Amino acid sequence: MDGFSLRLDHGPGLRVAVKDLFDMEGLPTTAGSAAVQAAPASRDAACLAGIRASAVVVGRTAMHELAYGITGINAWQGTPTNPLDASWLPGGSSSGSAVVVANDQADVGIGSDTGGSVRIPAACCGVAGLKTTWGRISLHGVWPLAPSLDTVGPLARDVAGLVVGMQLLEPGFTVGAPGRIGRWRPDAAPGVDAALDALLGRCAEVALPGWEQADAAAAVLLSAEAHRGVGHLLASGRIGTDVAQRLTTGGNRTSSELAAAQAVRQAWTAEIAAALERVDVIALPVLRDAPAPLDAPERMYSLRLTLPVNLAGLPAVAMPVPRRDGPPASLQLIGRPGSEEQLLATALELESSLA
Repeated sequence: MDGFSLRLDHGPGLRVAVKDLFDMEGLPTTAGSAAVQAAPASRDAACLAGIRASAVVVGRTAMHELAYGITGINAWQGTPTNPLDASWLPGGSSSGSAVVVANDQADVGIGSDTGGSVRIPAACCGVAGLKTTWGRISLHGVWPLAPSLDTVGPLARDVAGLVVGMQLLEPGFTVGAPGRIGRWRPDAAPGVDAALDALLGRCAEVALPGWEQADAAAAVLLSAEAHRGVGHLLASGRIGTDVAQRLTTGGNRTSSELAAAQAVRQAWTAEIAAALERVDVIALPVLRDAPAPLDAPERMYSLRLTLPVNLAGLPAVAMPVPRRDGPPASLQLIGRPGSEEQLLATALELESSLA
Protein backbone atom coordinates (compact mmCIF):
# COMPACT_ATOMS: atom_id res chain seq x y z
CA MET A 1 0.00 0.00 0.00
CA ASP A 2 1.35 3.43 -0.94
CA GLY A 3 0.25 5.20 2.26
CA PHE A 4 -2.84 7.01 1.05
CA SER A 5 -6.28 6.08 2.30
CA LEU A 6 -7.77 8.64 -0.12
CA ARG A 7 -6.14 10.55 -2.96
CA LEU A 8 -7.44 13.99 -3.86
CA ASP A 9 -7.21 15.88 -7.12
CA HIS A 10 -4.78 18.76 -6.88
CA GLY A 11 -2.98 21.38 -8.88
CA PRO A 12 0.57 22.73 -8.55
CA GLY A 13 1.97 23.88 -5.24
CA LEU A 14 3.42 22.58 -2.00
CA ARG A 15 1.98 19.08 -1.52
CA VAL A 16 0.62 18.15 1.91
CA ALA A 17 -0.83 14.81 3.00
CA VAL A 18 -3.07 14.72 6.07
CA LYS A 19 -3.55 11.79 8.45
CA ASP A 20 -7.09 10.42 8.62
CA LEU A 21 -7.39 11.81 12.13
CA PHE A 22 -7.94 15.46 11.15
CA ASP A 23 -11.31 16.83 10.14
CA MET A 24 -11.40 17.98 6.53
CA GLU A 25 -14.48 19.75 5.25
CA GLY A 26 -16.69 17.47 3.18
CA LEU A 27 -14.91 14.24 4.16
CA PRO A 28 -15.58 11.79 7.00
CA THR A 29 -12.86 11.31 9.59
CA THR A 30 -12.49 7.57 10.20
CA ALA A 31 -9.42 7.47 12.46
CA GLY A 32 -8.45 4.40 10.48
CA SER A 33 -11.25 2.31 11.99
CA ALA A 34 -14.26 0.44 10.62
CA ALA A 35 -15.93 1.13 13.98
CA VAL A 36 -16.07 4.87 13.33
CA GLN A 37 -19.19 5.83 11.38
CA ALA A 38 -18.70 9.54 10.77
CA ALA A 39 -20.59 12.01 8.64
CA PRO A 40 -18.59 14.36 6.40
CA ALA A 41 -16.99 17.10 8.50
CA SER A 42 -18.58 20.55 8.31
CA ARG A 43 -15.23 22.32 8.66
CA ASP A 44 -11.50 21.68 8.75
CA ALA A 45 -9.51 21.04 11.89
CA ALA A 46 -8.20 24.39 13.15
CA CYS A 47 -4.55 23.48 12.53
CA LEU A 48 -5.16 23.05 8.79
CA ALA A 49 -5.88 26.75 8.20
CA GLY A 50 -2.30 27.59 7.20
CA ILE A 51 -2.20 24.60 4.87
CA ARG A 52 -5.37 25.63 3.08
CA ALA A 53 -3.97 29.15 2.64
CA SER A 54 -0.60 28.25 1.11
CA ALA A 55 -0.47 24.58 0.06
CA VAL A 56 -2.53 21.86 -1.60
CA VAL A 57 -3.79 18.73 0.15
CA VAL A 58 -3.00 15.71 -2.02
CA GLY A 59 -4.77 13.12 0.11
CA ARG A 60 -5.62 11.44 3.35
CA THR A 61 -3.05 9.04 4.79
CA ALA A 62 -3.57 5.63 6.36
CA MET A 63 -2.82 5.10 10.03
CA HIS A 64 -2.79 2.63 12.89
CA GLU A 65 -6.39 2.23 14.02
CA LEU A 66 -7.62 5.00 16.33
CA ALA A 67 -3.97 6.19 16.51
CA TYR A 68 -3.50 3.55 19.21
CA GLY A 69 -0.48 1.60 18.04
CA ILE A 70 3.07 2.04 16.78
CA THR A 71 3.33 -0.72 14.16
CA GLY A 72 1.19 0.82 11.40
CA ILE A 73 -0.62 -2.48 10.77
CA ASN A 74 -4.24 -1.87 9.80
CA ALA A 75 -6.24 -4.74 8.32
CA TRP A 76 -9.25 -2.54 7.49
CA GLN A 77 -7.55 0.51 5.94
CA GLY A 78 -4.43 -1.25 4.69
CA THR A 79 -0.87 -1.32 6.00
CA PRO A 80 1.47 1.09 4.17
CA THR A 81 4.59 -0.50 2.69
CA ASN A 82 7.85 0.54 4.31
CA PRO A 83 9.84 2.24 1.50
CA LEU A 84 13.18 1.07 2.93
CA ASP A 85 12.27 -2.62 3.10
CA ALA A 86 8.84 -4.11 2.41
CA SER A 87 9.45 -6.78 5.06
CA TRP A 88 9.66 -4.16 7.84
CA LEU A 89 6.87 -2.39 9.68
CA PRO A 90 6.24 1.21 8.59
CA GLY A 91 5.74 2.33 12.19
CA GLY A 92 2.70 4.07 13.56
CA SER A 93 0.41 5.54 14.12
CA SER A 94 1.19 8.15 11.43
CA SER A 95 2.36 5.39 9.10
CA GLY A 96 0.93 6.71 5.83
CA SER A 97 2.22 10.23 6.45
CA ALA A 98 5.78 8.89 6.75
CA VAL A 99 5.47 6.63 3.73
CA VAL A 100 4.10 9.25 1.33
CA VAL A 101 6.86 11.77 2.11
CA ALA A 102 9.50 9.02 1.84
CA ASN A 103 8.07 8.13 -1.58
CA ASP A 104 8.02 11.79 -2.69
CA GLN A 105 4.24 11.72 -3.03
CA ALA A 106 4.00 14.71 -0.67
CA ASP A 107 6.38 17.39 0.55
CA VAL A 108 4.94 17.43 4.07
CA GLY A 109 2.84 14.90 5.95
CA ILE A 110 0.72 15.96 8.91
CA GLY A 111 0.50 13.47 11.75
CA SER A 112 -0.22 13.18 15.45
CA ASP A 113 2.04 12.00 18.27
CA THR A 114 0.64 10.66 21.54
CA GLY A 115 3.41 8.23 22.43
CA GLY A 116 5.74 8.42 19.43
CA SER A 117 3.31 8.34 16.51
CA VAL A 118 5.23 10.91 14.42
CA ARG A 119 8.77 10.00 15.48
CA ILE A 120 8.45 6.20 15.21
CA PRO A 121 7.18 6.05 11.59
CA ALA A 122 9.75 8.71 10.68
CA ALA A 123 12.46 6.46 12.14
CA CYS A 124 11.10 3.34 10.44
CA CYS A 125 10.87 4.99 7.01
CA GLY A 126 14.08 7.02 7.07
CA VAL A 127 12.51 10.49 7.16
CA ALA A 128 12.25 13.37 9.64
CA GLY A 129 9.45 14.12 12.08
CA LEU A 130 8.60 16.68 14.75
CA LYS A 131 6.55 16.13 17.89
CA THR A 132 5.48 19.57 19.05
CA THR A 133 5.11 20.83 22.60
CA TRP A 134 1.84 19.71 24.16
CA GLY A 135 -0.72 22.47 23.66
CA ARG A 136 1.28 24.47 21.10
CA ILE A 137 -0.77 23.41 18.06
CA SER A 138 -4.57 23.37 18.33
CA LEU A 139 -6.22 19.95 18.54
CA HIS A 140 -9.67 21.33 17.74
CA GLY A 141 -11.10 19.07 15.05
CA VAL A 142 -8.49 16.35 15.62
CA TRP A 143 -9.73 12.90 16.75
CA PRO A 144 -8.54 12.49 20.37
CA LEU A 145 -6.76 9.47 21.81
CA ALA A 146 -5.28 10.63 25.14
CA PRO A 147 -5.87 14.38 25.52
CA SER A 148 -3.12 14.94 28.12
CA LEU A 149 -0.56 13.43 25.71
CA ASP A 150 -1.89 14.18 22.19
CA THR A 151 0.09 16.52 19.93
CA VAL A 152 0.23 17.43 16.23
CA GLY A 153 3.40 17.47 14.12
CA PRO A 154 4.82 17.41 10.57
CA LEU A 155 6.85 14.78 8.75
CA ALA A 156 9.14 15.48 5.79
CA ARG A 157 12.10 13.98 3.97
CA ASP A 158 14.53 16.23 5.84
CA VAL A 159 14.68 18.78 8.64
CA ALA A 160 14.25 21.69 6.23
CA GLY A 161 10.90 20.14 5.32
CA LEU A 162 9.94 20.08 9.00
CA VAL A 163 10.54 23.83 9.15
CA VAL A 164 8.14 24.23 6.22
CA GLY A 165 5.67 21.97 8.03
CA MET A 166 5.81 24.13 11.15
CA GLN A 167 5.29 27.24 9.05
CA LEU A 168 2.11 25.65 7.70
CA LEU A 169 0.88 24.66 11.16
CA GLU A 170 1.98 27.96 12.75
CA PRO A 171 2.22 30.74 10.14
CA GLY A 172 5.11 33.07 10.94
CA PHE A 173 7.26 30.35 12.51
CA THR A 174 11.02 30.89 12.13
CA VAL A 175 13.97 28.92 13.45
CA GLY A 176 16.23 30.32 16.15
CA ALA A 177 19.82 29.56 17.16
CA PRO A 178 21.17 26.03 17.77
CA GLY A 179 21.46 24.81 21.34
CA ARG A 180 24.00 22.91 23.45
CA ILE A 181 23.54 19.16 23.11
CA GLY A 182 23.77 16.57 25.86
CA ARG A 183 23.84 12.84 25.09
CA TRP A 184 21.77 10.24 26.95
CA ARG A 185 22.70 6.60 26.32
CA PRO A 186 19.87 4.10 26.72
CA ASP A 187 20.51 0.51 25.66
CA ALA A 188 20.72 0.44 21.86
CA ALA A 189 22.35 -1.57 19.10
CA PRO A 190 26.08 -0.79 18.68
CA GLY A 191 25.48 0.43 15.13
CA VAL A 192 22.90 2.94 16.33
CA ASP A 193 25.21 4.30 19.03
CA ALA A 194 28.09 4.52 16.57
CA ALA A 195 26.00 6.43 14.04
CA LEU A 196 24.88 8.97 16.64
CA ASP A 197 28.38 9.32 18.09
CA ALA A 198 29.83 9.98 14.64
CA LEU A 199 27.33 12.79 14.08
CA LEU A 200 27.32 14.34 17.54
CA GLY A 201 31.04 14.12 18.34
CA ARG A 202 32.06 15.00 21.87
CA CYS A 203 29.23 16.39 23.97
CA ALA A 204 28.10 16.37 27.57
CA GLU A 205 26.65 13.15 28.99
CA VAL A 206 23.19 13.30 30.57
CA ALA A 207 21.61 10.87 33.05
CA LEU A 208 17.87 10.14 33.02
CA PRO A 209 17.37 7.46 35.68
CA GLY A 210 13.59 7.91 35.72
CA TRP A 211 13.07 7.02 32.04
CA GLU A 212 11.80 3.45 32.44
CA GLN A 213 9.42 4.35 35.26
CA ALA A 214 8.12 7.28 33.20
CA ASP A 215 7.59 4.98 30.22
CA ALA A 216 5.44 2.62 32.30
CA ALA A 217 3.46 5.47 33.88
CA ALA A 218 2.75 7.04 30.51
CA ALA A 219 1.42 3.72 29.21
CA VAL A 220 -0.98 3.52 32.17
CA LEU A 221 -2.32 7.03 31.62
CA LEU A 222 -2.54 6.64 27.85
CA SER A 223 -4.57 3.44 28.11
CA ALA A 224 -6.96 4.89 30.69
CA GLU A 225 -7.55 8.07 28.69
CA ALA A 226 -7.99 6.11 25.47
CA HIS A 227 -10.61 3.86 27.05
CA ARG A 228 -12.40 6.86 28.50
CA GLY A 229 -12.57 8.50 25.07
CA VAL A 230 -13.15 5.65 22.62
CA GLY A 231 -13.80 2.57 24.74
CA HIS A 232 -17.45 2.69 23.76
CA LEU A 233 -16.41 1.56 20.27
CA LEU A 234 -15.54 -1.88 21.64
CA ALA A 235 -19.26 -2.69 21.61
CA SER A 236 -19.26 -2.49 17.81
CA GLY A 237 -17.13 -5.62 17.56
CA ARG A 238 -15.24 -3.95 14.72
CA ILE A 239 -12.06 -2.89 16.55
CA GLY A 240 -8.87 -4.73 15.60
CA THR A 241 -7.58 -7.25 18.12
CA ASP A 242 -4.45 -5.34 19.16
CA VAL A 243 -6.30 -2.07 19.78
CA ALA A 244 -9.21 -3.82 21.49
CA GLN A 245 -6.82 -5.49 23.94
CA ARG A 246 -5.18 -2.18 24.85
CA LEU A 247 -8.54 -0.43 25.26
CA THR A 248 -9.79 -3.23 27.49
CA THR A 249 -6.65 -2.94 29.61
CA GLY A 250 -7.26 0.80 29.92
CA GLY A 251 -10.77 0.19 31.18
CA ASN A 252 -9.40 -1.99 33.98
CA ARG A 253 -6.97 0.57 35.37
CA THR A 254 -7.57 1.26 39.07
CA SER A 255 -7.65 4.63 40.79
CA SER A 256 -4.49 3.72 42.70
CA GLU A 257 -2.67 2.89 39.45
CA LEU A 258 -3.68 6.23 37.98
CA ALA A 259 -2.66 8.15 41.10
CA ALA A 260 0.74 6.44 41.12
CA ALA A 261 1.22 7.22 37.42
CA GLN A 262 0.41 10.88 38.00
CA ALA A 263 2.97 11.01 40.81
CA VAL A 264 5.58 9.56 38.47
CA ARG A 265 4.60 12.13 35.86
CA GLN A 266 5.26 14.97 38.27
CA ALA A 267 8.63 13.57 39.34
CA TRP A 268 9.69 12.76 35.78
CA THR A 269 8.76 16.20 34.47
CA ALA A 270 10.94 17.75 37.17
CA GLU A 271 13.80 15.33 36.43
CA ILE A 272 14.00 16.00 32.71
CA ALA A 273 13.49 19.74 33.27
CA ALA A 274 16.55 19.70 35.55
CA ALA A 275 18.55 17.90 32.86
CA LEU A 276 17.48 20.55 30.35
CA GLU A 277 18.83 23.27 32.63
CA ARG A 278 22.34 21.87 32.10
CA VAL A 279 21.98 21.50 28.31
CA ASP A 280 19.51 22.88 25.78
CA VAL A 281 18.86 19.65 23.87
CA ILE A 282 19.06 15.98 24.87
CA ALA A 283 20.10 13.54 22.13
CA LEU A 284 19.19 9.84 22.03
CA PRO A 285 17.84 7.37 19.47
CA VAL A 286 14.17 7.09 18.52
CA LEU A 287 14.49 3.29 18.17
CA ARG A 288 17.04 1.00 19.78
CA ASP A 289 17.62 -0.85 16.50
CA ALA A 290 16.20 -1.36 13.00
CA PRO A 291 12.39 -1.52 12.58
CA ALA A 292 10.71 -4.77 13.56
CA PRO A 293 9.62 -7.13 10.77
CA LEU A 294 5.98 -7.42 9.74
CA ASP A 295 5.75 -10.88 11.28
CA ALA A 296 6.94 -9.70 14.73
CA PRO A 297 4.97 -6.49 15.37
CA GLU A 298 5.12 -6.64 19.18
CA ARG A 299 8.89 -6.20 19.00
CA MET A 300 8.31 -2.53 18.18
CA TYR A 301 7.28 -1.88 21.77
CA SER A 302 10.68 -2.92 23.09
CA LEU A 303 12.45 -0.78 20.48
CA ARG A 304 10.79 2.59 21.04
CA LEU A 305 12.31 5.41 23.10
CA THR A 306 9.55 7.99 22.83
CA LEU A 307 6.71 7.76 25.35
CA PRO A 308 8.32 9.61 28.30
CA VAL A 309 8.70 12.68 26.06
CA ASN A 310 4.92 12.85 25.76
CA LEU A 311 4.50 12.37 29.50
CA ALA A 312 6.50 15.56 30.08
CA GLY A 313 4.83 17.43 27.20
CA LEU A 314 8.16 18.24 25.52
CA PRO A 315 8.96 18.78 21.82
CA ALA A 316 11.23 16.34 20.00
CA VAL A 317 12.73 16.01 16.52
CA ALA A 318 13.48 12.71 14.77
CA MET A 319 16.00 12.80 11.91
CA PRO A 320 17.71 10.04 9.91
CA VAL A 321 21.43 9.39 10.37
CA PRO A 322 23.44 7.02 8.14
CA ARG A 323 24.38 3.74 9.82
CA ARG A 324 27.12 1.46 8.50
CA ASP A 325 25.59 -1.86 9.52
CA GLY A 326 21.91 -1.37 8.69
CA PRO A 327 19.16 1.09 7.78
CA PRO A 328 19.46 4.71 8.90
CA ALA A 329 19.42 5.26 12.62
CA SER A 330 17.06 7.96 13.85
CA LEU A 331 18.43 10.69 16.11
CA GLN A 332 15.94 12.13 18.58
CA LEU A 333 16.49 15.63 19.95
CA ILE A 334 14.40 16.64 22.97
CA GLY A 335 14.03 20.26 24.04
CA ARG A 336 12.34 22.42 26.64
CA PRO A 337 8.64 23.27 26.30
CA GLY A 338 8.11 25.69 23.41
CA SER A 339 11.66 25.31 22.08
CA GLU A 340 10.80 24.11 18.55
CA GLU A 341 12.68 27.09 17.09
CA GLN A 342 15.91 26.02 18.82
CA LEU A 343 15.32 22.30 18.28
CA LEU A 344 14.92 22.66 14.54
CA ALA A 345 17.92 25.01 14.32
CA THR A 346 20.01 22.39 16.14
CA ALA A 347 18.75 19.64 13.85
CA LEU A 348 19.47 21.77 10.74
CA GLU A 349 23.04 22.34 11.89
CA LEU A 350 23.56 18.61 12.43
CA GLU A 351 21.91 17.77 9.12
CA SER A 352 24.24 20.15 7.28
CA SER A 353 27.24 18.20 8.60
CA LEU A 354 25.89 15.04 6.97
CA ALA A 355 25.92 16.58 3.49
